[in-house]
Amino acid sequence: MSDTPPVYGQFGQALGLAERALSAILREHLAQRNTVPEAWYTLRLLAGGGAAYSRGDLIRLLERPGFDGEAAESLLAHLEADGLIEGDIEFDLTPTGQARYESLRENISGPSVELLSHFDVQDLETTVRTLQAITAKATA
Repeated sequence: MSDTPPVYGQFGQALGLAERALSAILREHLAQRNTVPEAWYTLRLLAGGGAAYSRGDLIRLLERPGFDGEAAESLLAHLEADGLIEGDIEFDLTPTGQARYESLRENISGPSVELLSHFDVQDLETTVRTLQAITAKATA
């Protein structure tokens, strides 16, 4: 008999299903604004302040199965051509990019608040801390 808690085996599937459901909602709301999730992620990273991101940093953060380095490079070029991001060594949002980010954030915050308001705030805070710690440990 194993001493491994059953939740260890349930965690990945539960996380994957939650990610799929949340991503579908996000995609739906972004599509209403003619925006792909990767563009939203890029704008959100740059709007976060603090960390500086080079082209290579952003490409690495955007890459995933089905969205490779070439697709990420193309997206960055598109965001630059649209006047949303700028930079030689490190990227920043342009004033137009900041306005676009704020507009998108307002558009998707309503559905997020509606969904999350059904849960205890302390549970959500614990979940966020746990996921951040897992991410840090897994990428260390």
